[in-house]
Amino acid sequence: MRFSTLRRSILAGAVVSLGLSGPALAQAWDMPTPYPDSTFHTENVRQFADEVAKATDGKLTITVHSGGSLFKHPEIKNAIRGGQVPIGEFLLSNLANENPVHGVDSVPFLATDYTSALRLWQASREQVTKILDAEGLMPLYAVAWPPQGLYSTKELKSVDDLRGMRFRAYNPATSRIAELTGAVPTQIEVPDLPQAFSTGRVEAMITSASTGAGAKAWDFVDHYYDVQAWLPKNIIVVNKRAFQRLDETTQTAVLNAAAKAEARGWEMSQAEMLEKNAMLKDNGMNVQPPGDELRSGLAKIGEQMTEEWVEKAGADGKAILEAYRK
Repeated sequence: MRFSTLRRSILAGAVVSLGLSGPALAQAWDMPTPYPDSTFHTENVRQFADEVAKATDGKLTITVHSGGSLFKHPEIKNAIRGGQVPIGEFLLSNLANENPVHGVDSVPFLATDYTSALRLWQASREQVTKILDAEGLMPLYAVAWPPQGLYSTKELKSVDDLRGMRFRAYNPATSRIAELTGAVPTQIEVPDLPQAFSTGRVEAMITSASTGAGAKAWDFVDHYYDVQAWLPKNIIVVNKRAFQRLDETTQTAVLNAAAKAEARGWEMSQAEMLEKNAMLKDNGMNVQPPGDELRSGLAKIGEQMTEEWVEKAGADGKAILEAYRK
């Protein structure tokens, strides 16, 4: 999808209901985010904060606390809900254990490119908003990470080639993929990847080109298959009461800045993907799309895991899939 088309589509879909107007008092918000300043998500958040301050003539200022410096990643959502901070950012699928709907963007091989990932977000936005609303939260915008690719120490022609390989499993989805392919799930954290691959503790993994480039994957693995397994999203959420204390003009400024940040963030994600894929290739890795047999095998795994997700997500999950597949 071209960046300009992506921007128009996101802006058209970024609809959030206004809260009640409050007194026109100056507000200073602290905003915890989980990732370092060098991450494009954080760069986008900082630009969002700058645009809010500019649009409101300083009536609302947002101080970004990056890298988990104010609250650790698992703590951010509850800090917003409890009113410790009015706004924050976190990985949406981290809430999948609370409600399976939050994990729809991490169902493997359901949405395997930016166009379909955006369509999936637009199909699920209403349900996500409803669930968060019940907790006193309101989503402002969401931005996808670059798609997840398949790294391997050997050439993979089909999913059968993964059988018996030690496969990095860092969440239930990757553990399930390992189980369905006959691989051996092995929990390895990102900082330990170089040593784990070098010593044979792990031989394959699914993660983004961004993670691979950051870990200098070319030092310990040869093959990268651009399978675009899923595109997980970060979401920026505001406490509804804090939002309702803003006057209507400031509320509108926040929502407008959020819509722009969502469109800009998806463009930044696409640029990140192209840059990091090129970096892997430039450093000697064999970067390629999956062959037909490998793609077909992964798609079948995706179909099974989608069915399992729908069973957990119930009526909301069915509604999301129906909207997505229209």
